[in-house]
Amino acid sequence: MSDSGPARSGHLEAKPIEAIQQALVEWYETDHREYPWRETDDPYEIVVSEIMSQQTQLDRVVDAWEDFLEEWPTAESLAAAPRSDVVAFWSAHSLGYNNRAKYLHEAATQITDDYDGEFPETPEELQELMGVGPYTANAVASFAFNNGDAVVDTNVKRVLYRAFDVPDDEAVFEATANELIAEGRSRVWNNAIMELGGVACEKTPKCDTAGCPWREWCAAYETGDFTAPDVPTQPSFEGSRRQFRGRVIRTLGTYDALTFDELGPRIRVDYGGETGREWLEGLVSDLVADELLETETQNGRTVVRLRE
Repeated sequence: MSDSGPARSGHLEAKPIEAIQQALVEWYETDHREYPWRETDDPYEIVVSEIMSQQTQLDRVVDAWEDFLEEWPTAESLAAAPRSDVVAFWSAHSLGYNNRAKYLHEAATQITDDYDGEFPETPEELQELMGVGPYTANAVASFAFNNGDAVVDTNVKRVLYRAFDVPDDEAVFEATANELIAEGRSRVWNNAIMELGGVACEKTPKCDTAGCPWREWCAAYETGDFTAPDVPTQPSFEGSRRQFRGRVIRTLGTYDALTFDELGPRIRVDYGGETGREWLEGLVSDLVADELLETETQNGRTVVRLRE
């Protein structure tokens, strides 16, 4: 059984696909949120935006994206930078998950060393880059080269679930999204359907006030049932291990190297006791394993610094 079979017969049967496509694209092109990465087809700039946007609100990404490109305007300039500078930038801009900075730096090195400065153009080839998974590869192929399949994120799943009664199943979401995509227009289509989920079909829908272009075909609009697919709950950031990992990176971005006794009080005011040396050593050990930090012994004391 093909992927497209169940999607077409079960969820899009008898739907006016061309009218649905045209309505969405016209809605998007008439008015949409303006983000600077939507105004470029430079693959490097788009890779930076996609990696920054992972689990980060888009409005928070704009300043960081612009600052990053001012500091490292090309893949070549990023590859030439010390990785510790890139990781420190990431943490200073509160982008979270500092491994993404490391992967972005390594991907820039791949582009420079292995691809002669030219980005691959297909989703399959883009996945060869460090830190670029299927979703990001497809997004870059779409937005930079107009050469991708349907991008399926949380917003898209919510739209398909509500509009066409698509079950909460990854394979069916993907198949249905690819049935709907306007052929040869992946750039505008993927921007448009994600915009629909971001401004009209939010957790609390704004069907009429946002002028949703799919109201006449939408099952949820017809029935009033606006339930949505289950979304994993993001663990609380405040007080989390992830928060303190970020503080370690930011602190060491300011200092060349610190001992554990110097580092601990700088990342939490209650350093000591249960959150003392053993706790901090575990935190640093994780970051060393992630190749973000390095340690060495100086005059009988262990010092910690960002890894170059």
